[in-house]
Amino acid sequence: MNATRALQDLGQSLWLDSITRDMVENGTLRRYIDEFSVTGLTSNPTLFDEAIGGSTAYDHDIREKSAAAKSAEALFIDLALDDLRRAADLFRPVFDRTGGVDGWVSMEVSPLLAYDTSGSIASAASIHRLAARPNLYVKIPGTPEGLPAIEESIFNGVPINVTLLFSREQYLASADAYLRGIERRIAAGRDPRVPSVASLFVSRWDKAVADEVAPELRNRLGIAIAGRTYRAYRELLASSRWRGLAASGARPQRLLWGSTGTKDSNASDTLYIEALAAPDTIDTMPEKTLRAFADHGTLRGVMAEDGGDAESVLGRFTKEGIDLDALALRLQRDGARAFVKSWEQLMSRIKAKGEALASTEQ
Repeated sequence: MNATRALQDLGQSLWLDSITRDMVENGTLRRYIDEFSVTGLTSNPTLFDEAIGGSTAYDHDIREKSAAAKSAEALFIDLALDDLRRAADLFRPVFDRTGGVDGWVSMEVSPLLAYDTSGSIASAASIHRLAARPNLYVKIPGTPEGLPAIEESIFNGVPINVTLLFSREQYLASADAYLRGIERRIAAGRDPRVPSVASLFVSRWDKAVADEVAPELRNRLGIAIAGRTYRAYRELLASSRWRGLAASGARPQRLLWGSTGTKDSNASDTLYIEALAAPDTIDTMPEKTLRAFADHGTLRGVMAEDGGDAESVLGRFTKEGIDLDALALRLQRDGARAFVKSWEQLMSRIKAKGEALASTEQ
């Protein structure tokens, strides 16, 4: 049995943190599904910027859609949804077989809306409608302004992937927003089965403190934060509040591990995948990490439901002068800014490509 299949048998879903048109069209994604047990994927503006900039696969559509005088943003949404619909169709058998638990793809609202509640609500509804696929999540950042947008979108029946979460507290706030949306649906007599996932970013913690802590603490902070958050996740699923909603037919918001590629060249390239093995969770992996884990990864154990040694490890970081709450907030803000930068680059790239392709026809 290969390592990816072992994670699947444990009860963890493996999603690809990547999307390109070439991958969808040349059979690579199909192979990942068949050989590596991949059952979903996520996308973001950075991934699409790299995909569109590094390939001619989008040129025909950019030329055609630019001629229709579409804005760069509208053109991008068309391009992205074209890819994601095809990917969603590849995952549809998984979606059907698991009753909608697995087999998802994700599309993010514009990063410019990270602090715009009403704009996020409107964009999520529009993407959900345009996608026309039951297995597409709309990604909304778990910022303070994003939380009411998450609640309202869930109430409106839009499946949401909460992104840019970096701490237990940010996760719990997003979970509360999800639960409020479900509670409002039940009170209104609506179907409570609106799926959601909450995405905790892991490796960025270690990159942020790499030069600030003792060598023996390198690459341990992200995993400890994940352990603390996993305990909160298990406690929430055991709570009377959740049990009451589950009795009404609601489904749990699943915890997703994001940012799982190893950023330290001196550390194992499967470090986070092996450390974050846990049932009833999702692990999203960059292509490089997925291939590495399939090749030489090992299932070394399962995360402790009580967090294991997470609190003692976090205590050591606190003694080293790391303000965990402040760093979590900074990482969320930095993540939002990074996505805005990628978004602006992406819009500029699409506009420039459209103009260049149009000029070659004249």
